[in-house]
Amino acid sequence: KQASLAADFSINQFSYLTRLLFVHGRDCYKRTASLSQFIIHRGLLFCVIQAIFCSVFYFATTSIFPGYLLVGYITIFTMFPVFSLVLDKDVPAEIALIYPELYKELVKGRSLSFKTFFLWVFISVYQGSAIMYGALMLFDDDFIHIVSITFTALILTELLMVALTIRTWHTLMVVGEFLSFTCYVLSIVIFQSHFDIRFLESWSFIWRVVTITSISCLPLYILKYMQTKCKPPIHEKLTQYSTPK
Repeated sequence: KQASLAADFSINQFSYLTRLLFVHGRDCYKRTASLSQFIIHRGLLFCVIQAIFCSVFYFATTSIFPGYLLVGYITIFTMFPVFSLVLDKDVPAEIALIYPELYKELVKGRSLSFKTFFLWVFISVYQGSAIMYGALMLFDDDFIHIVSITFTALILTELLMVALTIRTWHTLMVVGEFLSFTCYVLSIVIFQSHFDIRFLESWSFIWRVVTITSISCLPLYILKYMQTKCKPPIHEKLTQYSTPK
């Protein structure tokens, strides 16, 4: 009893360990892996864009985005969707308790490994290159336009990547996606000196952003869809098998 009182937490029955490990422990591991890799992706994506921008403009030590956009990108523009990944889960608790091999799969460390790390690095390099080179190819005479196109495509890419990663949608996830994009739109209204409002309202801006965002996200979605159909993960197999027909 004294040891129980001195501990940070205590478990009254051994039967409680089943749900603690197979459900909560597994979900915590999977969510932490997704969250950490997305934070790496978010930072590396901007670094790739900045590196390409500096190399194209003769390695000038100039930031492509104003300071407040960088702060907003790290915080309110992307924070809510990324951290909403802590609510994601791949299988219901009932299936996780019935099939303990789902927990055994975590021992192999496939959710967070060197392979997944370099995969996210490759995704970041590809998407950063697609956004920056796409903006340069579609660049017109005014430099403020390339900032608007690049940063808007960057925000949309990050929000779409979170949406593509989510396996079970939660209400707060939808709210986070909507709230982040709304904050970005409000920042455009507040800081009009850094944006050309007429250009943002034109079709010239819209089709450029849609094209660049599609190039950065659509191939990844197609590859993920093909992989899911050709080689579905074990949790999807068990979910389909356990779903009553």
